[in-house]
Amino acid sequence: MDAPAMTAGDSRAATPRQSAARTLAVMVITAVVIVAVAFVVNQPKASADGITSVTLSGAATGAAPTIGQPAPDFQATTVDGKAVRLSDFKGRPVWLTFGASWCQPCRAENPDIKAVYENAKASGLEVLAVFISEDGSAVRDYADRVGLAYDKVADPDTTIASQYRILGIPSHFFIDGAGVLREMKIGSLDQAGMERAIEGIRP
Repeated sequence: MDAPAMTAGDSRAATPRQSAARTLAVMVITAVVIVAVAFVVNQPKASADGITSVTLSGAATGAAPTIGQPAPDFQATTVDGKAVRLSDFKGRPVWLTFGASWCQPCRAENPDIKAVYENAKASGLEVLAVFISEDGSAVRDYADRVGLAYDKVADPDTTIASQYRILGIPSHFFIDGAGVLREMKIGSLDQAGMERAIEGIRP
């Protein structure tokens, strides 16, 4: 008995060219999924208490910051090209804050830092913001966009962050006019919490 003739609507075996195209498409899609998953997994994670974990590449030097002891001194250059040393601020209360433009909790609290600084700078408060794991250009661009008027230092190799043993950001250090560390806060602060901490370092 003769086999029935195939019509135009019958399925046909894929040609070698079609098979190769399908294989390539599957490989491309798989690669895209792998890259996307790796990107998401390797992003810094913010915990429920508003802390983004960080990995430091710099070496810890000197004594760790301790309440009631002089704050570890360091020198750096601001993103505007000004040389600064923490000890140069002696005689004025200093709020040293560690964060990053890629850190969501840090971005969320920056408007409050800005507002508190604007209200307290007339009384001599200095804010020095250290942005870790990013360069000066990135920090300057971010600060200009959101209007951060206080001193900003880029810490791309986490040298300063390592000296202060930073494991999560944002982190805040409140230093009195004698250069003594009076309070440390790890994690996000609201405006009221910031104001209370500053009261503790006012003359």
